Amino acid sequence: MSKLLVDGPVVLFFYPAATSPVCTAEACHFRDLGSAFESFGAQRVGISTDTTGKQSHFALQRSFDYPMLADTDGTVAEQFGVRRGGPLARLRRRKDIGRSRSHSARLGMLRQLLSVKRTTFVIDTNQVVRLVVRSERSHVHADKSLDYLRYLS
Repeated sequence: MSKLLVDGPVVLFFYPAATSPVCTAEACHFRDLGSAFESFGAQRVGISTDTTGKQSHFALQRSFDYPMLADTDGTVAEQFGVRRGGPLARLRRRKDIGRSRSHSARLGMLRQLLSVKRTTFVIDTNQVVRLVVRSERSHVHADKSLDYLRYLS
């Protein structure tokens, strides 16, 4: 992260699942506002618990011009306090022994959607979090981050 912060603030957004409709809308909104973020010297970075392969495919499919990071074990999400916990987290650890294939597929998607809370952090060059955006609405994250960057300038 410190390498990314050399050139300016980082807008780090956590999203639950690459290629899901809401996550795609969110990531595309960050892409579409790229020149606005660049005008403030800010870099956009997306991160989810998807695999590196799924992240690469997602980035190529949607022509993202910013890094899409894979936090497959949820370590980074845990450090930022956005990993989902409580009773729903047990679904991630539960084994699907004796389950039908379609049920397992649905449960797998549910686990992934419950992996992290959709959250965005604006981090300054001193590695201080200056803004936290929490919302399940896809366009809110990029818009509020840009509003904050405008406020700072």
